[in-house]
Amino acid sequence: MAKVSEKWIQLIGIISCVLWFTSCKQTPDVQMNPNYAIMKVTPTDKELSTAYSATIRGRQDIDIYPQVSGMIEKLCVSEGQKVRRGQVLFIIDQVPYKAALKTAIANVEAAKAGLATAELTYNSAKELYAQKVVSEFNLKTSQNTYLTAKAQLSQAEAQEISARNNLSYTEVKSPSDGVIGMLPYRVGALVGPSIPQPLTTVSDNSEMYVYFSMTENQLLSMTRQYGTMDEALANMPEVELQLNDKSIYDIKGKIESISGVIDRQTGTVGVRAVFPNESRLLHSGASGNVIIPNTYKNSLVIPQGATVRLQDQTIVYKVVDGKAVSTLITIAEVNNGREYIVLDGLKAGDEIVSEGAGLLREGTQVK
Repeated sequence: MAKVSEKWIQLIGIISCVLWFTSCKQTPDVQMNPNYAIMKVTPTDKELSTAYSATIRGRQDIDIYPQVSGMIEKLCVSEGQKVRRGQVLFIIDQVPYKAALKTAIANVEAAKAGLATAELTYNSAKELYAQKVVSEFNLKTSQNTYLTAKAQLSQAEAQEISARNNLSYTEVKSPSDGVIGMLPYRVGALVGPSIPQPLTTVSDNSEMYVYFSMTENQLLSMTRQYGTMDEALANMPEVELQLNDKSIYDIKGKIESISGVIDRQTGTVGVRAVFPNESRLLHSGASGNVIIPNTYKNSLVIPQGATVRLQDQTIVYKVVDGKAVSTLITIAEVNNGREYIVLDGLKAGDEIVSEGAGLLREGTQVK
């Protein structure tokens, strides 16, 4: 009985090995014929959005520098304060400039008196010369004295104007409506036109300029889509602004201008969009993304998983007689990370492998 049991055990082991070996041989046959997701290409209306990295600037950021030298006597604003055009921001010590203005005014009065005396002398000389009492030399001398006095008056008046301007410059005023930036100088600081930092920056942020760049190909595609650059600017849809915290700004903007020169180093062109900023949520110097929608009518849309990118070429696999056939296609220069718009290479009704195209080879049997 012991010998019979041993034989049965050996027989069962042999059968188990045969079954395991058979199953291992059959496994590759299953793997050699995988199923692929297939889709039929049909025309549809599609809107794809493209995001561009952007920087935000005020409509104008004006650095404020003093036009005269002196000690800051008074700060009239604080950081972040809204100001109006012509509002006084700083007052620089006015004492020396008031004294200079008084001196200039006195010089004007003296020059006027000197001119009046020279004029009397000249008129008297003309009468005496007519009566042949004085020589022509005396007449010319009095005339030259009169002209010199006249020039001295003009010079004194110019100095008075300069002194008045210098005094007015001691009140540093805002050149536009806006918001005050940082104030690195305080009362008592000695400032002048050559200081390394501006007194402050006035940012006009009632509207914000948002700057971003397009590639040359994107610019060409957009121009062809609308016909001309002017038509593109006139008919482009409103754009959105994604802020740095990934939220979408609640007011849409408009592309206002596109640079006419392509940067040779980067191959891009500068674009400017404008956004209203009544809530003052946007700040100059911030960053974000401009999102531009692109609407394509009656277009062919395929998932990006259906494509293979080889350098600057895009390939899909059409299903022809049950086999994968590689096909070169042209896609629009927009990218939402999920789909492509096909411009050329496919037609309505074509069947393509919609997923796992990167694993296919030419002629692969597709089920």
